[in-house]
Amino acid sequence: MAKESKKLDDLFHDTLKDIYFAEKKILTALPKMAKAAHSEELRAAFEKHHGETEGQVERLEKVFDMIGKKAQGKTCDAIIGLVEEGQQVMKEYKGSPALDAGLLAGAQAVEHYEISRYGTLKTWADELGLGEAVGLLDATLEEEKKTDATLTKIAESVVNQEAEQAS
Repeated sequence: MAKESKKLDDLFHDTLKDIYFAEKKILTALPKMAKAAHSEELRAAFEKHHGETEGQVERLEKVFDMIGKKAQGKTCDAIIGLVEEGQQVMKEYKGSPALDAGLLAGAQAVEHYEISRYGTLKTWADELGLGEAVGLLDATLEEEKKTDATLTKIAESVVNQEAEQAS
């Protein structure tokens, strides 16, 4: 019996499971990153994003509902790698003035991954005629872009200079 070929809605569902797993993983990593950060501004950004991420998970659950699927994650090797990289930075640079710069770089790698995923999902939702999902995914995409911009500002105004001056 011939295997039915997968379509865009299957890819959309698989990618939705991927980002759902990623967001859940990020929820466990952010408090550790906040605790490790020396900069109050960076700590506050991580804490704020933790709250936003909880809302993003809720939005994803609504999108799962819209397509009639159970909200569940699918192992995302990319996010596992990025989180492990961040854990390694926390371990290797503990007590170092460069720790915050490393945490920030890791966080931005995660943000860029999320921006890519949400942009793709939003486009596919539009193609699939899932107008309400487009709005939910766009709201998260805009939050991720703002978080990335905030992290860049913190890096340029405080963290990178502190890491460099201590050298």
